[in-house]
Amino acid sequence: MKQHLQNPTKNPPPTTTSGSTGVVTDMRVIVPLQGVVQGGGGGLILGSIIPCALVYFFQLYLKSKNCSGDDSTAPPPPQPPEIEPPGGGLQRVQSVRSIWSPRGSNSQVSSRASFVIKQVDNPYYVGLEKSCLDCYDEVCNPGGIIQLGFDENKLSLDVVQDWLMAHTKCSIVCQELQMNGITAYHPFDGLSELKMAVAGFMSQVMEGRALFDPSQMILTSGVSPAIEMLVFCLADLGNAFLVPSPYSPDLDRDIKWRTGVEIIPVPCRSSDNFSLSTASLNRAYNQAKKRGLKVQGVIVSNPSNPVGNLLTRETLYNLLDFATEKNIHVIANETLVGPIDDKNQEFVSMAEIINSEEYDRKRVHIVYGLSKDISLPGFKVGVVYSFNQSVLQASKKLMRFSSVSSLSQRLLVSMFNDSRFVGEFIKINRERVERMSDLFVGGLKELGIKCMKSSRGSYCWADMSGFIRPYSEKGELELWEKLLNVAKINATPGSCCHCIEPGWFRFCFASLTEKQVPLVMERIREVL
Repeated sequence: MKQHLQNPTKNPPPTTTSGSTGVVTDMRVIVPLQGVVQGGGGGLILGSIIPCALVYFFQLYLKSKNCSGDDSTAPPPPQPPEIEPPGGGLQRVQSVRSIWSPRGSNSQVSSRASFVIKQVDNPYYVGLEKSCLDCYDEVCNPGGIIQLGFDENKLSLDVVQDWLMAHTKCSIVCQELQMNGITAYHPFDGLSELKMAVAGFMSQVMEGRALFDPSQMILTSGVSPAIEMLVFCLADLGNAFLVPSPYSPDLDRDIKWRTGVEIIPVPCRSSDNFSLSTASLNRAYNQAKKRGLKVQGVIVSNPSNPVGNLLTRETLYNLLDFATEKNIHVIANETLVGPIDDKNQEFVSMAEIINSEEYDRKRVHIVYGLSKDISLPGFKVGVVYSFNQSVLQASKKLMRFSSVSSLSQRLLVSMFNDSRFVGEFIKINRERVERMSDLFVGGLKELGIKCMKSSRGSYCWADMSGFIRPYSEKGELELWEKLLNVAKINATPGSCCHCIEPGWFRFCFASLTEKQVPLVMERIREVL
């Protein structure tokens, strides 16, 4: 009897699985021991076998009922429609990695990218975006925004267009532009033919006062990459550059975003005609030291952007003396083509002083917006001219990220080798810029708005402080909003240029035609 009772426990209870529902049903034989203990042999039959059989058959009944319920006529749960993948290909099977990935998580970007994303556009960029969406057109959109915030010279575009039409014959495949010359790879730092042509062009513009060596030249895709590359070569993360203010609103992004280098503004005031002094440089330098910042150089523009005045020869001498004393660098962003010099102001390139005076050339670097200066800003061609061999070597390797297209270079080689065209363009462009400057500044003067004297820039620096209430940055931005949204004129407020005096605005007039000037003045009059 003892052996008979223990045998059922040695075998595992049978189990069955329902294939349709996936539900597992265990069939266990329940043995009531009460009859065995109390009834002896008869009790074994009545108290054990019969109840056990009844329980067994009852479990079979339940199992059959569950199975029949699964096969009932009840409609199956709705299945999602099968979507055939495009092209009739195989369906993509969801991987285990995608199953276990967190739901709703966003792809992360670097902290550097997050910093750029979080930067809020100042009024300068807001105005550019709005004017692009609602651009003025005399026929299609006469009520649109007139763009005066973007420094772009279109006054001599017809001269360049005539040359392109005559020499390329509306085709890039001609005698001077062979197909293999524009489709093959080229040196990242620029074609040697173009460097030689650009050096000759720059010397011609300077009327021989400065000569340029092509071997010390790097060609970049515009001024912004040129300045950023020089800052990258000259400064480390957390270092700083001194920049006279007001300065171009693009400079903050050009310098700070990817290099991690800081800008220390050197405030210039209207009482001094916004001129740069050694005293202001020393003050800014000492303030940077107190903040724990290492100053690596000074960045200037000549003519000043946005003011438009020229840096005098004496100012350049003082700047080089300051750089020598502090053992720092000088980056000069120069505009060569512009109105002719008058007897009161002359344009002096940093190259002219370096070639004639005993200064350390290794600390001087010149940036030139070549394509912008010849009314072809979309070609995106800039020049870095440096006497520092280490800077040149590093720049040649870094230029793989911002080289100029082969087509643009080949076209410019042909253009600059045409000495007759170059001389004609310089003469016509200077005359047109000077005439437009006189028209625009004269129109503002009739409205009671005075401007700083501009010698070479394609913009004017206008004092509208008498029309802002209150006399603060808030009042300046309120006037800017009226100009943009009511008068439909996009101008650059001085606060975007880090001007410490409220009420100054930059107007870029070189994108206008002469007959548009009265329309601009009438619109400005409406909000004053």
